[in-house]
Amino acid sequence: MKPIKRNQTLLIHRDSFSCTSLLALMASLSAFGVDMIALSLPATAINLGATAGDVVFALSAYVMSFGTTLLVCGPMSDCFGRKPIVQGGCVLVVIAGVGCALSNSPSLFLFFRALQGIGASIIGIAAVAIVRDLFNGETARAQMTNVVLAISVVPMVAPMVDVVLPAHGLRAIYVVPIAGGLVLLAAMSFFSESAKIDPSVGFGPTTIVRNYRRVLRHPVCVGNILCNAAAAGAVFACVTGSSLFFSNVFGPNAYGTIVGAVSLSIVTGAWLNRSFCGRGASSAQLLAVGLTLSTIMGISLLLMALVGDKSAVVVVLILVGVGSSFGLISPHAINEAMRPLPEIAGSTSATRAFVQIAGAALSSALVVALFDGHSLLSTAVVMLAFSLLAVAAYVGVVLPANASPWSSQMQARFKRRDRDLP
Repeated sequence: MKPIKRNQTLLIHRDSFSCTSLLALMASLSAFGVDMIALSLPATAINLGATAGDVVFALSAYVMSFGTTLLVCGPMSDCFGRKPIVQGGCVLVVIAGVGCALSNSPSLFLFFRALQGIGASIIGIAAVAIVRDLFNGETARAQMTNVVLAISVVPMVAPMVDVVLPAHGLRAIYVVPIAGGLVLLAAMSFFSESAKIDPSVGFGPTTIVRNYRRVLRHPVCVGNILCNAAAAGAVFACVTGSSLFFSNVFGPNAYGTIVGAVSLSIVTGAWLNRSFCGRGASSAQLLAVGLTLSTIMGISLLLMALVGDKSAVVVVLILVGVGSSFGLISPHAINEAMRPLPEIAGSTSATRAFVQIAGAALSSALVVALFDGHSLLSTAVVMLAFSLLAVAAYVGVVLPANASPWSSQMQARFKRRDRDLP
Protein backbone atom coordinates (compact mmCIF):
# COMPACT_ATOMS: atom_id res chain seq x y z
CA MET A 1 0.00 0.00 0.00
CA LYS A 2 1.33 3.40 -0.96
CA PRO A 3 1.92 6.06 1.68
CA ILE A 4 -0.79 8.65 2.16
CA LYS A 5 0.50 11.96 0.87
CA ARG A 6 0.40 15.08 2.95
CA ASN A 7 -2.48 17.46 2.52
CA GLN A 8 -1.34 19.86 -0.16
CA THR A 9 -3.40 22.77 1.22
CA LEU A 10 -2.19 23.96 4.59
CA LEU A 11 -4.64 26.14 6.52
CA ILE A 12 -1.53 27.72 7.97
CA HIS A 13 0.74 27.89 4.94
CA ARG A 14 4.29 26.67 5.41
CA ASP A 15 5.80 29.90 4.01
CA SER A 16 3.79 32.17 6.31
CA PHE A 17 4.89 33.99 9.44
CA SER A 18 2.17 32.06 11.30
CA CYS A 19 3.89 28.77 10.48
CA THR A 20 7.27 30.07 11.67
CA SER A 21 5.68 31.36 14.88
CA LEU A 22 3.93 28.05 15.44
CA LEU A 23 7.18 26.10 15.10
CA ALA A 24 8.93 28.53 17.45
CA LEU A 25 6.20 28.09 20.06
CA MET A 26 6.44 24.31 19.78
CA ALA A 27 10.22 24.38 20.18
CA SER A 28 10.24 26.78 23.11
CA LEU A 29 7.37 25.43 25.20
CA SER A 30 9.31 22.58 26.79
CA ALA A 31 12.45 24.66 27.38
CA PHE A 32 10.38 27.42 28.98
CA GLY A 33 8.96 25.00 31.53
CA VAL A 34 12.43 23.95 32.64
CA ASP A 35 14.15 27.34 32.71
CA MET A 36 11.34 29.36 34.25
CA ILE A 37 10.19 26.96 36.94
CA ALA A 38 13.75 25.93 37.87
CA LEU A 39 14.34 29.46 39.12
CA SER A 40 11.34 29.22 41.48
CA LEU A 41 12.20 25.84 43.00
CA PRO A 42 13.39 27.14 46.41
CA ALA A 43 10.18 29.14 46.92
CA THR A 44 8.13 26.18 45.72
CA ALA A 45 9.81 23.97 48.31
CA ILE A 46 8.75 26.34 51.10
CA ASN A 47 5.23 26.60 49.68
CA LEU A 48 4.82 22.81 49.69
CA GLY A 49 6.45 22.32 53.06
CA ALA A 50 9.17 20.21 51.45
CA THR A 51 12.94 20.35 51.45
CA ALA A 52 14.76 22.05 48.60
CA GLY A 53 16.20 18.66 47.65
CA ASP A 54 12.71 17.19 47.26
CA VAL A 55 11.66 19.89 44.84
CA VAL A 56 14.94 19.89 42.94
CA PHE A 57 14.13 16.25 42.29
CA ALA A 58 11.05 17.54 40.48
CA LEU A 59 13.28 19.10 37.85
CA SER A 60 15.18 15.82 37.53
CA ALA A 61 11.89 13.98 37.10
CA TYR A 62 10.92 16.46 34.38
CA VAL A 63 14.17 16.01 32.47
CA MET A 64 14.21 12.21 32.90
CA SER A 65 10.65 11.86 31.66
CA PHE A 66 11.46 14.25 28.81
CA GLY A 67 14.40 12.10 27.69
CA THR A 68 12.94 8.62 28.05
CA THR A 69 9.62 9.50 26.42
CA LEU A 70 11.44 10.76 23.34
CA LEU A 71 12.33 7.22 22.32
CA VAL A 72 8.66 6.22 22.09
CA CYS A 73 7.15 9.45 20.80
CA GLY A 74 9.47 9.74 17.80
CA PRO A 75 8.37 6.52 16.06
CA MET A 76 4.79 7.20 17.20
CA SER A 77 4.77 10.49 15.26
CA ASP A 78 6.05 8.64 12.18
CA CYS A 79 3.18 6.15 12.39
CA PHE A 80 0.28 8.41 13.43
CA GLY A 81 1.43 11.83 12.22
CA ARG A 82 2.78 14.97 13.85
CA LYS A 83 -0.53 16.75 14.39
CA PRO A 84 -2.23 14.27 16.76
CA ILE A 85 1.03 13.83 18.66
CA VAL A 86 1.39 17.59 19.19
CA GLN A 87 -2.25 17.91 20.21
CA GLY A 88 -1.83 15.10 22.73
CA GLY A 89 1.30 16.76 24.08
CA CYS A 90 -0.54 20.06 24.49
CA VAL A 91 -3.32 18.36 26.47
CA LEU A 92 -0.74 16.77 28.78
CA VAL A 93 1.10 20.08 29.29
CA VAL A 94 -2.13 21.89 30.18
CA ILE A 95 -3.37 19.16 32.55
CA ALA A 96 0.05 18.88 34.18
CA GLY A 97 0.33 22.66 34.53
CA VAL A 98 -3.00 22.80 36.33
CA GLY A 99 -1.91 19.86 38.48
CA CYS A 100 1.36 21.58 39.42
CA ALA A 101 -0.47 24.78 40.32
CA LEU A 102 -2.95 22.94 42.55
CA SER A 103 -0.59 20.39 44.09
CA ASN A 104 -0.46 20.46 47.87
CA SER A 105 2.12 17.72 48.38
CA PRO A 106 5.59 16.95 46.98
CA SER A 107 4.45 13.58 45.60
CA LEU A 108 1.64 15.12 43.55
CA PHE A 109 3.95 17.88 42.38
CA LEU A 110 6.54 15.32 41.21
CA PHE A 111 3.87 13.34 39.36
CA PHE A 112 2.56 16.35 37.45
CA ARG A 113 6.06 17.63 36.66
CA ALA A 114 6.90 14.24 35.13
CA LEU A 115 3.64 14.37 33.16
CA GLN A 116 4.55 17.85 31.96
CA GLY A 117 7.91 16.52 30.79
CA ILE A 118 6.20 13.84 28.73
CA GLY A 119 3.90 16.35 27.04
CA ALA A 120 6.75 18.75 26.35
CA SER A 121 8.93 16.03 24.85
CA ILE A 122 6.19 15.12 22.39
CA ILE A 123 5.88 18.72 21.23
CA GLY A 124 9.62 19.37 21.02
CA ILE A 125 10.58 16.46 18.78
CA ALA A 126 7.58 17.09 16.53
CA ALA A 127 8.77 20.65 15.83
CA VAL A 128 12.05 19.44 14.31
CA ALA A 129 10.30 16.65 12.39
CA ILE A 130 7.77 19.11 10.91
CA VAL A 131 10.62 21.29 9.63
CA ARG A 132 11.98 18.25 7.77
CA ASP A 133 8.50 17.39 6.48
CA LEU A 134 7.76 20.79 5.01
CA PHE A 135 11.05 22.40 4.03
CA ASN A 136 14.18 21.66 2.04
CA GLY A 137 17.47 23.26 1.10
CA GLU A 138 18.12 26.80 2.30
CA THR A 139 14.59 27.17 3.64
CA ALA A 140 15.04 24.12 5.86
CA ARG A 141 18.30 25.53 7.24
CA ALA A 142 16.61 28.87 7.94
CA GLN A 143 13.68 27.24 9.72
CA MET A 144 15.97 25.02 11.78
CA THR A 145 17.87 28.15 12.79
CA ASN A 146 14.57 29.69 13.90
CA VAL A 147 13.89 26.65 16.07
CA VAL A 148 17.32 26.97 17.74
CA LEU A 149 16.72 30.70 18.19
CA ALA A 150 13.38 30.06 19.91
CA ILE A 151 14.90 27.57 22.32
CA SER A 152 17.83 29.89 23.08
CA VAL A 153 15.70 32.96 23.74
CA VAL A 154 13.76 31.15 26.48
CA PRO A 155 16.49 31.27 29.19
CA MET A 156 16.68 35.05 28.74
CA VAL A 157 12.93 35.57 29.02
CA ALA A 158 12.33 33.08 31.85
CA PRO A 159 13.97 35.11 34.67
CA MET A 160 11.88 38.18 33.77
CA VAL A 161 8.66 36.15 33.89
CA ASP A 162 9.82 34.55 37.11
CA VAL A 163 10.10 38.00 38.69
CA VAL A 164 6.76 39.37 37.44
CA LEU A 165 4.37 36.46 37.98
CA PRO A 166 5.17 35.56 41.62
CA ALA A 167 3.93 39.03 42.55
CA HIS A 168 0.48 37.61 41.75
CA GLY A 169 1.14 34.40 43.69
CA LEU A 170 3.73 31.64 43.30
CA ARG A 171 1.26 29.36 41.53
CA ALA A 172 0.82 31.97 38.79
CA ILE A 173 4.13 30.79 37.32
CA TYR A 174 2.34 27.76 35.90
CA VAL A 175 -0.03 29.97 33.93
CA VAL A 176 2.65 30.34 31.24
CA PRO A 177 2.97 26.67 30.14
CA ILE A 178 -0.82 26.30 30.48
CA ALA A 179 -1.39 29.34 28.24
CA GLY A 180 1.26 28.18 25.77
CA GLY A 181 -0.30 24.73 25.56
CA LEU A 182 -3.78 26.15 24.98
CA VAL A 183 -2.59 28.57 22.29
CA LEU A 184 -0.67 25.81 20.50
CA LEU A 185 -3.62 23.41 20.77
CA ALA A 186 -5.92 25.99 19.17
CA ALA A 187 -3.40 26.83 16.45
CA MET A 188 -2.93 23.18 15.49
CA SER A 189 -6.57 23.00 14.41
CA PHE A 190 -5.56 25.27 11.51
CA PHE A 191 -2.50 23.21 10.61
CA SER A 192 -2.75 20.24 8.25
CA GLU A 193 -0.80 17.03 8.78
CA SER A 194 2.77 17.39 7.51
CA ALA A 195 3.97 13.79 7.59
CA LYS A 196 3.54 11.06 5.00
CA ILE A 197 1.81 8.23 6.81
CA ASP A 198 2.00 4.65 5.61
CA PRO A 199 -1.07 2.82 6.99
CA SER A 200 0.58 -0.53 6.32
CA VAL A 201 3.20 0.19 9.01
CA GLY A 202 1.83 -0.58 12.45
CA PHE A 203 3.13 0.85 15.69
CA GLY A 204 4.83 -1.47 18.15
CA PRO A 205 8.18 -2.61 19.54
CA THR A 206 9.24 -4.03 16.17
CA THR A 207 8.61 -0.70 14.43
CA ILE A 208 10.46 1.24 17.11
CA VAL A 209 13.51 -1.04 16.96
CA ARG A 210 13.53 -1.04 13.15
CA ASN A 211 13.36 2.77 12.97
CA TYR A 212 16.20 3.28 15.41
CA ARG A 213 18.33 0.67 13.69
CA ARG A 214 17.94 2.61 10.45
CA VAL A 215 18.94 5.86 12.12
CA LEU A 216 21.93 4.37 13.95
CA ARG A 217 23.21 2.57 10.84
CA HIS A 218 23.19 5.74 8.73
CA PRO A 219 26.60 7.46 9.07
CA VAL A 220 25.35 10.90 8.04
CA CYS A 221 22.63 10.81 10.70
CA VAL A 222 24.91 9.42 13.40
CA GLY A 223 27.82 11.74 12.64
CA ASN A 224 25.72 14.91 12.73
CA ILE A 225 23.82 13.78 15.82
CA LEU A 226 27.10 13.14 17.66
CA CYS A 227 28.55 16.43 16.42
CA ASN A 228 25.54 18.38 17.70
CA ALA A 229 25.51 16.55 21.05
CA ALA A 230 29.23 17.05 21.64
CA ALA A 231 28.94 20.76 20.79
CA ALA A 232 26.08 21.03 23.28
CA GLY A 233 28.24 19.21 25.83
CA ALA A 234 30.96 21.82 25.40
CA VAL A 235 28.45 24.59 26.10
CA PHE A 236 27.03 22.86 29.17
CA ALA A 237 30.51 22.18 30.52
CA CYS A 238 31.30 25.88 30.25
CA VAL A 239 27.99 26.93 31.83
CA THR A 240 28.28 24.45 34.70
CA GLY A 241 31.93 25.17 35.44
CA SER A 242 31.64 28.93 35.19
CA SER A 243 28.61 28.91 37.49
CA LEU A 244 30.68 27.04 40.08
CA PHE A 245 33.54 29.47 39.57
CA PHE A 246 31.44 32.64 39.69
CA SER A 247 29.45 31.50 42.71
CA ASN A 248 32.68 31.84 44.70
CA VAL A 249 33.19 35.35 43.35
CA PHE A 250 29.72 36.88 42.97
CA GLY A 251 27.52 34.55 45.04
CA PRO A 252 24.88 31.96 44.09
CA ASN A 253 22.73 34.41 42.11
CA ALA A 254 25.37 34.50 39.37
CA TYR A 255 23.91 31.38 37.73
CA GLY A 256 20.99 33.23 36.14
CA THR A 257 23.33 35.85 34.69
CA ILE A 258 25.59 33.16 33.25
CA VAL A 259 22.72 31.30 31.61
CA GLY A 260 21.40 34.55 30.19
CA ALA A 261 24.80 35.50 28.75
CA VAL A 262 25.24 32.10 27.11
CA SER A 263 21.71 32.17 25.71
CA LEU A 264 22.29 35.62 24.25
CA SER A 265 25.51 34.41 22.61
CA ILE A 266 23.72 31.36 21.12
CA VAL A 267 21.04 33.67 19.75
CA THR A 268 23.79 35.86 18.28
CA GLY A 269 25.46 32.85 16.68
CA ALA A 270 22.16 31.63 15.24
CA TRP A 271 21.38 35.12 13.92
CA LEU A 272 24.79 35.27 12.23
CA ASN A 273 24.12 31.79 10.92
CA ARG A 274 20.92 32.90 9.25
CA SER A 275 22.62 36.01 7.87
CA PHE A 276 25.50 34.01 6.37
CA CYS A 277 23.08 31.46 4.90
CA GLY A 278 21.32 34.30 3.12
CA ARG A 279 24.65 35.31 1.61
CA GLY A 280 25.33 31.85 0.21
CA ALA A 281 27.50 30.27 2.90
CA SER A 282 27.25 26.46 2.91
CA SER A 283 26.50 24.21 5.86
CA ALA A 284 30.02 22.79 5.69
CA GLN A 285 31.60 26.24 5.86
CA LEU A 286 29.52 27.41 8.84
CA LEU A 287 30.00 24.12 10.66
CA ALA A 288 33.76 24.44 10.17
CA VAL A 289 33.73 27.97 11.58
CA GLY A 290 31.64 26.91 14.57
CA LEU A 291 33.77 23.87 15.35
CA THR A 292 36.98 25.89 15.03
CA LEU A 293 35.64 28.63 17.33
CA SER A 294 34.54 26.10 19.95
CA THR A 295 37.95 24.40 19.93
CA ILE A 296 39.79 27.73 20.20
CA MET A 297 37.61 28.68 23.19
CA GLY A 298 38.40 25.35 24.86
CA ILE A 299 42.15 25.75 24.34
CA SER A 300 42.01 29.34 25.61
CA LEU A 301 40.19 28.33 28.78
CA LEU A 302 42.63 25.47 29.39
CA LEU A 303 45.64 27.78 29.05
CA MET A 304 43.95 30.27 31.36
CA ALA A 305 43.34 27.58 33.98
CA LEU A 306 46.90 26.23 33.75
CA VAL A 307 48.48 29.63 34.37
CA GLY A 308 46.09 30.33 37.24
CA ASP A 309 44.35 33.31 35.65
CA LYS A 310 40.89 33.97 37.15
CA SER A 311 39.82 36.98 35.12
CA ALA A 312 36.02 37.16 35.12
CA VAL A 313 36.06 39.21 31.90
CA VAL A 314 38.02 36.53 30.03
CA VAL A 315 35.70 33.79 31.30
CA VAL A 316 32.65 35.74 30.10
CA LEU A 317 34.25 36.25 26.68
CA ILE A 318 34.92 32.52 26.42
CA LEU A 319 31.30 31.84 27.44
CA VAL A 320 30.13 34.13 24.67
CA GLY A 321 32.48 32.47 22.19
CA VAL A 322 31.41 28.90 22.92
CA GLY A 323 27.73 29.91 22.93
CA SER A 324 28.11 31.62 19.57
CA SER A 325 29.86 28.55 18.16
CA PHE A 326 26.90 26.37 19.15
CA GLY A 327 24.56 28.82 17.43
CA LEU A 328 26.58 28.22 14.26
CA ILE A 329 26.89 24.44 14.63
CA SER A 330 23.52 23.24 15.88
CA PRO A 331 21.09 24.33 13.12
CA HIS A 332 23.25 22.79 10.40
CA ALA A 333 24.07 19.59 12.29
CA ILE A 334 20.40 19.03 13.10
CA ASN A 335 19.28 19.84 9.57
CA GLU A 336 21.84 17.50 8.00
CA ALA A 337 20.99 14.73 10.49
CA MET A 338 17.33 14.97 9.48
CA ARG A 339 17.88 14.87 5.72
CA PRO A 340 18.67 11.22 4.92
CA LEU A 341 15.55 9.54 6.36
CA PRO A 342 12.56 11.87 5.86
CA GLU A 343 10.05 9.03 6.17
CA ILE A 344 11.09 8.48 9.83
CA ALA A 345 11.92 12.09 10.71
CA GLY A 346 10.25 11.68 14.09
CA SER A 347 12.58 8.84 15.06
CA THR A 348 15.62 10.81 13.88
CA SER A 349 14.47 13.88 15.81
CA ALA A 350 13.99 11.79 18.96
CA THR A 351 17.45 10.26 18.61
CA ARG A 352 19.02 13.68 18.18
CA ALA A 353 17.25 15.10 21.24
CA PHE A 354 18.00 12.09 23.44
CA VAL A 355 21.70 12.06 22.56
CA GLN A 356 21.94 15.82 23.05
CA ILE A 357 20.36 15.56 26.52
CA ALA A 358 22.74 12.71 27.38
CA GLY A 359 25.76 14.68 26.15
CA ALA A 360 24.81 17.77 28.13
CA ALA A 361 24.16 15.75 31.28
CA LEU A 362 27.45 13.85 30.96
CA SER A 363 29.56 16.97 30.44
CA SER A 364 27.95 18.76 33.41
CA ALA A 365 28.42 15.70 35.64
CA LEU A 366 32.09 15.42 34.67
CA VAL A 367 32.74 19.08 35.44
CA VAL A 368 31.12 18.79 38.87
CA ALA A 369 32.90 15.50 39.66
CA LEU A 370 36.32 16.90 38.71
CA PHE A 371 35.86 20.38 40.20
CA ASP A 372 38.66 21.20 42.64
CA GLY A 373 36.72 23.92 44.43
CA HIS A 374 38.55 26.97 43.13
CA SER A 375 39.76 26.72 39.50
CA LEU A 376 38.37 26.30 36.01
CA LEU A 377 40.63 23.35 35.15
CA SER A 378 37.88 20.72 35.11
CA THR A 379 35.70 23.03 33.04
CA ALA A 380 38.45 23.61 30.51
CA VAL A 381 39.37 19.94 30.18
CA VAL A 382 35.80 18.76 29.71
CA MET A 383 34.90 21.64 27.41
CA LEU A 384 37.92 21.04 25.17
CA ALA A 385 37.32 17.28 25.16
CA PHE A 386 33.73 17.73 23.97
CA SER A 387 34.77 20.32 21.38
CA LEU A 388 37.30 17.84 19.98
CA LEU A 389 34.66 15.10 20.02
CA ALA A 390 32.43 17.33 17.90
CA VAL A 391 35.29 17.86 15.44
CA ALA A 392 36.03 14.12 15.37
CA ALA A 393 32.39 13.25 14.69
CA TYR A 394 32.23 15.67 11.80
CA VAL A 395 35.65 15.00 10.28
CA GLY A 396 35.77 11.29 11.02
CA VAL A 397 32.18 10.30 10.27
CA VAL A 398 30.21 12.95 8.37
CA LEU A 399 32.81 14.04 5.81
CA PRO A 400 33.81 10.48 4.76
CA ALA A 401 30.14 9.51 4.49
CA ASN A 402 29.34 12.56 2.36
CA ALA A 403 32.33 11.81 0.11
CA SER A 404 31.36 8.20 -0.60
CA PRO A 405 29.70 7.12 -3.89
CA TRP A 406 26.77 5.83 -1.84
CA SER A 407 26.32 9.31 -0.41
CA SER A 408 26.24 10.84 -3.89
CA GLN A 409 23.41 8.51 -4.85
CA MET A 410 21.57 9.38 -1.65
CA GLN A 411 22.01 13.11 -2.30
CA ALA A 412 20.36 12.66 -5.68
CA ARG A 413 17.46 10.93 -3.96
CA PHE A 414 17.21 13.78 -1.45
CA LYS A 415 16.92 16.30 -4.26
CA ARG A 416 14.17 14.30 -5.96
CA ARG A 417 12.29 14.03 -2.66
CA ASP A 418 12.76 17.72 -1.96
CA ARG A 419 11.23 18.57 -5.33
CA ASP A 420 8.19 16.51 -4.36
CA LEU A 421 7.57 18.61 -1.24
CA PRO A 422 4.43 20.74 -1.58
